[in-house]
Amino acid sequence: MQSGRNVTSSRSSSSNCGDRGSDGADRAGPTPGLLGNIPTATAENPSPLADKKRGASTLVVNERLMRTPSPVSGANCDDDSEAESFRDGRTEDVDRDTRVRAFAWCRDFLSGSWKTIKADEFQISIVSGGLSNLLYLCSLPEHVRPVGGEPHQVLLRIYGAILQGVDSLVLESVMFAILAERTLGPKLYGIFPEGRLEQYLPNTRMRTDQLSDPAISAEIATKLARFHEMRMPFNKEPKWLFGTIDKYMDQVMKLNFVREAHLKKYKKLMKLDLPKELENLRALLAATPSPVVFCHNDVQEGNVLVLDSGSASAERLMLIDFEYSSYNYRGFDFGNHFCEWMYDYTYNQWPFYKATPENYPTREQQLHFIRNYLEEQRRHSNITIDQMQTEEDMIIEANRYALASHFLWGLWSIIQAKISKIEFGYMDYAQCRFDAYFKQKKLFS
Repeated sequence: MQSGRNVTSSRSSSSNCGDRGSDGADRAGPTPGLLGNIPTATAENPSPLADKKRGASTLVVNERLMRTPSPVSGANCDDDSEAESFRDGRTEDVDRDTRVRAFAWCRDFLSGSWKTIKADEFQISIVSGGLSNLLYLCSLPEHVRPVGGEPHQVLLRIYGAILQGVDSLVLESVMFAILAERTLGPKLYGIFPEGRLEQYLPNTRMRTDQLSDPAISAEIATKLARFHEMRMPFNKEPKWLFGTIDKYMDQVMKLNFVREAHLKKYKKLMKLDLPKELENLRALLAATPSPVVFCHNDVQEGNVLVLDSGSASAERLMLIDFEYSSYNYRGFDFGNHFCEWMYDYTYNQWPFYKATPENYPTREQQLHFIRNYLEEQRRHSNITIDQMQTEEDMIIEANRYALASHFLWGLWSIIQAKISKIEFGYMDYAQCRFDAYFKQKKLFS
């Protein structure tokens, strides 16, 4: 969910809790309060509806009347943030403060026609997507046309709780700008302390069940192989995975929940002796060879855009949301992606996700993905490999690193339950990921 988990929310709290963004937005998906995820908005039609996951590549808009105000908006930080009262669905309105700030950002950074419209002409709607960030589609009114190179629509990303700190946010912004310049990601139109303005790419939202489509799986594998070949100006040591897990673990062990429902779930998770389990995981992965490459770290359906046929790109899919990207062990990208086959973050009732363990890819589906990955890799290398042995090794590599995915996003979700203002069942999701961890461990340790 993870490293980039994403879910939508229209709320922007006026209070600042801990690491939260100034608007009170929360980041993730697994966007876990760790680095921040980076989804790009997309729409199946001109006036989308809100919904999606950590990955937030789909855009959603709805002009419904305001529903019940968030019970956590402006709440005291000690109240625990999870909004379990939203059992009838997600909020769909944009609060006044967010609208005012969004209008100012678009006017100042986009200029052109954006400076000529009045505040009441400014159009903004919620984009489904982030468990970590809040996403909005900002548009000029229909009767106003751009006068220069300014876009007619943009995606506004407001950062949520970045558990990793400011440094990770700076690196992510640099990464996003580099990939935009290389046309490997959406264009960057503006960047400011609270968030950024990104290119809006018309697309069809990918569903979780599409990850198992052979053609789509093959193309994602190809895209991932190309991503792994990139050389980026960042620290090449694979410190991200356990550095992030250790940081989360320290925070999780110090949490004090106030709400009885959270406290009960937290105590249940603590009985798992997570510090001891982490040492077991560290030892297992130390004995599992995996090359260090530039990893995406959050390849799930919300972070894969299915570009409209009218797009200038000849490619059908585009990876987005690079906030968790870093040099890391290749196996994590495989294992994390395979885990994502099981989780649908578009479910519109509490806890706003649906887990289907039987959807974890079969051996044949994993081999299909791995073979397409290797085929793309061979296009850029003359190295001869033992195909059969390599495939077997990569199956073990992927499934052992899937354990790290469950562990990372499980911890991330516990922390998000404390600080996030996004409508999502974080504590339930954490339990779900650790349950999956122990089942996976029996098979691949």
